[in-house]
Amino acid sequence: MREFEFLEPASVAEASRILAEVGDDCRLMAGGTALLLAMRQRMATPTHVVSLAKIDRLRGIEFDAAKGLRIGALAKHSDVERSALVQQHYPMLASMASRVANPQVRNQGTIGGNLCYADPATDPPGCLMSLGAQVVLGSARGERVLSIEEFLVDYYTTALEPDELLLEILVPVQAADSEGLYTRFRRTAAEHRPLVNLSLMTRRSGANCLQARLVVGASTTIPTRAPRAEAFLAGKTITLEVAAEAADMVATDIETLSDQRGSADFRRDMVRVVTRRSIASLFGLPAN
Repeated sequence: MREFEFLEPASVAEASRILAEVGDDCRLMAGGTALLLAMRQRMATPTHVVSLAKIDRLRGIEFDAAKGLRIGALAKHSDVERSALVQQHYPMLASMASRVANPQVRNQGTIGGNLCYADPATDPPGCLMSLGAQVVLGSARGERVLSIEEFLVDYYTTALEPDELLLEILVPVQAADSEGLYTRFRRTAAEHRPLVNLSLMTRRSGANCLQARLVVGASTTIPTRAPRAEAFLAGKTITLEVAAEAADMVATDIETLSDQRGSADFRRDMVRVVTRRSIASLFGLPAN
């Protein structure tokens, strides 16, 4: 690891000005789980590391019955997992957070840092997308709000401007008849990164699906919604046959990655299986 200057701004504006002045040789540090590894491996060699730890604006988890959930960018995955507010109002989000990576990462890594890193094989982005979440970005110039779909641009690429920080995540209030399920598939139990993950948020009445938001991740460059399958599920009584047909639509419509962890065809097959089982499981059907 090469020498660098360690800075601790106390405000968003101060951090933003440092980013603007130093440029590409500057890196922000939240939990540091990804950054420090990259620096040890010399994949990143910044001259300046800017810690966000002293910026109170980035902290906290709060819920408002009218506005929904606010998660500060510095909230750790374990904070989201253990939050009574998240468990009560967004159980799928708490369940997802409990399975991110491993205990060390969950207790050190932050949800804001995770989103900014934009690793395709991670858990929070797709889950938040299915919940209709937004991110608040800030700089010395002001703030702006983007949907998760707008924020995640491409493989390890976000819509952050060079002088911007991710401040918080906003999750809208969910309908009273909503229910969700987050599923992740790993090739082996020892792996920490999913090969496929799927987030399914529905409004339902018994076996009837009134509305669906279905997002596939980990096997795609960015989390991807499945609009054709969502429209197909809406208004349907869910049976195993309906679940299988929707899963075929999802697997057909997405563009899968191909790398050393799995070919595009293998990933597509697993997306089909995970989707079918997830729909069946959410509606109380045997998910074989």
